[in-house]
Amino acid sequence: MSGTHAEPRSEQGRWFYARRVKIALGIAVAEGIIVALANDISRWTVVAISIPIILFYVFVGRNLESETHREIAWIAAASQALAVILCLIAWYIGAFTLVVAGLFAVVALLILAGDRPGKASGKS
Repeated sequence: MSGTHAEPRSEQGRWFYARRVKIALGIAVAEGIIVALANDISRWTVVAISIPIILFYVFVGRNLESETHREIAWIAAASQALAVILCLIAWYIGAFTLVVAGLFAVVALLILAGDRPGKASGKS
């Protein structure tokens, strides 16, 4: 099972692991909306900021000692990858970026709505 991402053993690591997709989607949605609405933040800025964050995860973050730090590095890289995807879509489709950000938001809300307290621990 080389290359798979095992669930962390630490309490903080498990917390981030269980919520990492939701957090990454939330960050990407917020970033996409800010870029779409703010005239002083360009898409190039998002790409320029994303590259070192993604490279950090690829070359360093995956091998960090702390499970919590590995999860945070994954969340940062995934959110920036999604933000870059939004920027690429915006370059080609323009205003459609807000629609895509809205779709990401709907997906995030559906994930959140399906996550009932105690569900992960087997409690009803």
